[in-house]
Amino acid sequence: MNNEYIKGLIKEIVLNNDQKAYKELFVSTHEHLHRFAFSILRSKEDTEDVVSEFFISVWQKRVSLIDIENIKLYFFVSIKNLSINKLRHKKRAIASFNEDYLVHFKSPFFNPAELLLSKEAVGKILEAINDLPPKCKLIFRLIKEDNLKYAEVAKLLNISIKTVESQMAIAVKKIGDSYNFKIQFPQLHRILTEKK
Repeated sequence: MNNEYIKGLIKEIVLNNDQKAYKELFVSTHEHLHRFAFSILRSKEDTEDVVSEFFISVWQKRVSLIDIENIKLYFFVSIKNLSINKLRHKKRAIASFNEDYLVHFKSPFFNPAELLLSKEAVGKILEAINDLPPKCKLIFRLIKEDNLKYAEVAKLLNISIKTVESQMAIAVKKIGDSYNFKIQFPQLHRILTEKK
């Protein structure tokens, strides 16, 4: 999910009513947005409803979207708001979003082949990531897999940048403690510890 790429697709959609660009926008962002909505809603059906509603609104509001500078953050905030509204509508406790993040890494945020990691090493990395506390895991995924910046994650989750930084430090330490990445995989260690 590259911000400039998304903005380019939005521009094509607006200027040419380009349905091919709309389809490409859907394909390139759907998985990220679906995963984030599911972390809030914890219901496959509700998640599908929210993401579908979001993409319908993108088509309907396409002209106004062209002026949004950080469109990627706008997408995540929109999904968050639609998900919270869905929870309210279903009379669920909104507190579940505040602390009970359900996130599961299904794929690594790096290319194992490029890093020459064995299947066993990748398994240990994913196990370490999935063992992180839920909030820590969500923040880690948003930064490392969805490529959001610390400030964007802070704004999206209504937390301070310091909280994001501390959660990332916890994640990197726990992952590093579970497997000696710095010595065995210096390139992976660099990816894990680089700040955005």
